Amino acid sequence: MATRSKTAVQNTQVPAAPTTRDPQDRHFVTALARGLKVLSCFKSGEERLGNQELAQRCKLPKSTVTRLTHTLTRLDYLHHIEESGRYRLGVAALALGGTTLARLDVKEVSRPLMQALANATSTLVSLGTRDDLAMLYIENCRGYSLVTLRLEIGSRIPLASTAMGRAFLAGAEPALRQGLEDRLRALDPLQWPRLQKGIDQAAADIAAHGYCSSFGDWHAEIHAIAVPLRTGQGLPPMVVNAACPATATSAEMLTRLVQPRLIETVRAIEARLELEGRLLPAYIIRRTIHE
Repeated sequence: MATRSKTAVQNTQVPAAPTTRDPQDRHFVTALARGLKVLSCFKSGEERLGNQELAQRCKLPKSTVTRLTHTLTRLDYLHHIEESGRYRLGVAALALGGTTLARLDVKEVSRPLMQALANATSTLVSLGTRDDLAMLYIENCRGYSLVTLRLEIGSRIPLASTAMGRAFLAGAEPALRQGLEDRLRALDPLQWPRLQKGIDQAAADIAAHGYCSSFGDWHAEIHAIAVPLRTGQGLPPMVVNAACPATATSAEMLTRLVQPRLIETVRAIEARLELEGRLLPAYIIRRTIHE
């Protein structure tokens, strides 16, 4: 029986880093120190801060902080919350360690529902979000099957060829999706027509049926289906997927038996998030088909 190890995560206090250069230290990079100082302001319980608050805490001009937060947002270390104009830690910062990942409230809400689905279907049920041109696993729940996949929290999988990545693209805002597709095309022009076909089919499937799939498109031995998860409140867009070895479950069985339960699980997670006031009712995932 496959078991899932649990690692305790504790909040730690990080000493304040200097943000001014020692005249004797020629190797000290002031701009980098200031950027790290901005990131260090996002402590547990204070996850959403504006430029004015950051400027006060860092004791820096607001114009300087504005440039720093813009750069950190472009690099995905911060995420800009349009509704409030504030910032929270982005995916790149979340990927730095488990302590930060543990701050994502959505993990605590999702875990029991995902585990129930994994147990009922003997699949690997995962929660992920985008990290540049990959999807980052931030939660995993394993079923009782003796045959399982070796994908752990922190694993990165391709954006264009996996069910999780395609579901993210299908649910992304049009401008973001177009920008990502342009980068993917430039990265591998020869494979792009095949990848684009899979992405477009996934968008059509999600629009029509609420889920998308990848049956051997990434690895011949892996079958997976995925559903976008509405999180809101400034959290990065996420996806829940169910995956299994192709030798354990056929594509037809995964679609017929697991797919309805996966959609029900995602809707249940969204309902709990909304109940706890963490989901913006007006927030919607746009489902568009690239033409």
